[in-house]
Amino acid sequence: MAEILFDKVGKIFSGGKNAVVDFDLTVADGEFMVLVGPSGCGKTTTLRMLAGLESISSGAISLDGRRLNDVDAPDRDLAMVFQSYALYPHWSVYDNLAFPLKLRHVPKAERQRRILDVVKLLHLEEELSRKPGQLSGGQRQRVAMGRAIIRQPKAYLMDEPLSNLDAQLRAEMRMEIAQLQRRLGVTTIYVTHDQLEALALGDRMGIMRDGKLLQVGTPQDIYDFPADVFVASFVGSPGMALSPAIVRCSRDGGVNLEVGKSGLRLTAAELARQPGLGRCDGMTVVFGVRPENVRAVPSSSVELDRASDRRAEGVVADVERIGADKLLHLELDGAANVDSPALALALRRVRPGQIVVRIPSRAAVTVGDHVAAHINEDSVCVFDGDSGIRV
Repeated sequence: MAEILFDKVGKIFSGGKNAVVDFDLTVADGEFMVLVGPSGCGKTTTLRMLAGLESISSGAISLDGRRLNDVDAPDRDLAMVFQSYALYPHWSVYDNLAFPLKLRHVPKAERQRRILDVVKLLHLEEELSRKPGQLSGGQRQRVAMGRAIIRQPKAYLMDEPLSNLDAQLRAEMRMEIAQLQRRLGVTTIYVTHDQLEALALGDRMGIMRDGKLLQVGTPQDIYDFPADVFVASFVGSPGMALSPAIVRCSRDGGVNLEVGKSGLRLTAAELARQPGLGRCDGMTVVFGVRPENVRAVPSSSVELDRASDRRAEGVVADVERIGADKLLHLELDGAANVDSPALALALRRVRPGQIVVRIPSRAAVTVGDHVAAHINEDSVCVFDGDSGIRV
């Protein structure tokens, strides 16, 4: 068993900076947990406190029920993989792998058996006599991982291990790490600033900002049901499009969102998912939708569909080509007239008053075109206009 428990863990650096605030998290035995957030959010500090490389200012960390606060780093039975590989440059791959076993006085025959098992697992059989400077970035990362695996620890801690690799190699190594973790079944906490890595790797992921853990869940749950506007804008490529809107409750119990000059009537399923909307009549909220949940209709078709209550209209402000698809940044008619403090909580690339639409790259839509964006059923998220929390 290797269950990891963070109980209201905090870290205050000299000068009074709160790097981590009341961090609560349980990582189950064998689970692959990913902590993700922008630079400076506290994710690496959290990992280093678990590893024993940083002291804990408050709270407690436990491994299988054993409190780790006062346990020295070498005695925690955890193996860490660093961003910088941390290999000994003058030693061969064999010697780098053997070193942690020598420190633990593992007999020579057992050392050799473990090394051969690990290099076979990581496809490094032909590299045993080479030194780190003679290896590619991907091979050096495999050696760093091998040095962690060979110790047979209770858990692996990985601190942005792929950030030094190019995009193609990063994608390849990402899949290798996922397959390796499933094969070994060892509890793993993986830290990254890349939300695509988090979505691809984790059994669960935790989103951090300003030292706080904002949301924990499966990648799909967080993608579909973000807890606030920051998570909505951070997770996804691009993030969820956000726009201010006014709530209008009708006499028949329905709810409409005024998004600029357009109106959007929410479905029963959407209202069941966001029951607090019925108490928000006349209030400013933030309306959010993913690009794949919007369909763009040319202006020539708008007149044929005036009865639609799932439509917002606007002008194409930008076109972003991304291979097989392109993203239309649609400036909604009249949306800029409504302000919301919550939008200041959202991250980069969120342009209030715009909807992003994903369409095939061959579609004939250009900047300046007037189009209608039709919202798919049951795909809308609504957030409080002041706090940014999903209602």
